[in-house]
Amino acid sequence: PTTGGSAAMADAAPAVADCSAVARLRHAGAALVGHTNLSEFAFSGVGINPHHGTPANAATAALDATPRIPGGSTSGGAVSVAAGAAWAALGSDTGGSIRIPAALQGLVGFKSTARLVPTDGAIPLSTTLDTVCAITTNVRDALTVHEVLAARRVTLAHKPLAALRFGVPTTLMLDGLEPAVAAAFQRALATLRDAGARIEEIALPQLAELAALNAAGGFSAAESWAWHRRLLATKADQYDPRVAVRIRRGEKMSAADYIELTWARRDWIARTEAAMGEPSGFDAMLSPTVPLIAPAIAPLVGSDEAFFAANGALLRNPSAINFLDGCALSLPCHAAGEMPVGLMVWSGALRDDAVLDASLAIEAALAPSRGGSA
Repeated sequence: PTTGGSAAMADAAPAVADCSAVARLRHAGAALVGHTNLSEFAFSGVGINPHHGTPANAATAALDATPRIPGGSTSGGAVSVAAGAAWAALGSDTGGSIRIPAALQGLVGFKSTARLVPTDGAIPLSTTLDTVCAITTNVRDALTVHEVLAARRVTLAHKPLAALRFGVPTTLMLDGLEPAVAAAFQRALATLRDAGARIEEIALPQLAELAALNAAGGFSAAESWAWHRRLLATKADQYDPRVAVRIRRGEKMSAADYIELTWARRDWIARTEAAMGEPSGFDAMLSPTVPLIAPAIAPLVGSDEAFFAANGALLRNPSAINFLDGCALSLPCHAAGEMPVGLMVWSGALRDDAVLDASLAIEAALAPSRGGSA
């Protein structure tokens, strides 16, 4: 059965058919080795699950003895790939649930434009923002999985870095970076510049509007409340309270609030894409995927304040691309022996091929500093 990592769904009936994404993987010859767990109902970027336990970050285990968060919501999927138990992990990304654990565990997470992959069969978090996608160990594999999930061929221009122009938004995305993240990000930019890439800072002030636009809970609260309200009425005691309180924010949103948010998003996307120079300006934007290295599990389990602070910080950057209806790929940019740090390559809707093309070039350029070969 599909339980969404929740005790409230423990008695869910087994699926009688594969969803489209799984069916496409099977048809392509994928060996599906098992289900992995996640943050309850995909409702956090942290990866903590009080019902089934929290898997420790597999990538940081070799660097220090502190059990650190795996990132979420695709926590078990990311750990399975980082530990070598799976070649790829299927999940969803509504505000960063593929890219956050990829960044915290030194993996690649590609969130395609949402409409490209069917979401049938998945428990929805937000029907507006949900994207079915995957975590892999490298960009080429991410491209391959995307082609299967989207039933489409990616067209690569094979642009060298010297032919690529990137923007680095200075609004929001660079705020409050931990020193290790800031150092790895700036070192990556320097490496790309040395390889010939043109990199320019861009203000993109529209990003500062996101907190106000989503102050009432956004699409996730409204749309998850519509799905969960009946289940919460009978099984609220089986929900993680930290998840239930976020879902219940949607109860206070009216139909008018929801419609106004839809209008506001449409306007925001148009203004943001114009500021980015879409589609002929920058090849992609570059940002840190998240501003933190993976924090320790114990303090976040023990404190609501610490949990929500970490969750908000982790979701901040990647969720902007979901609201943009864009596409984004997180790839590792830390040096060998350092805590994992993700570099997010992103752009607007249906620019997936350009993001993948640029990510291949970026990955190759960063490989020597990460202990690999170009």
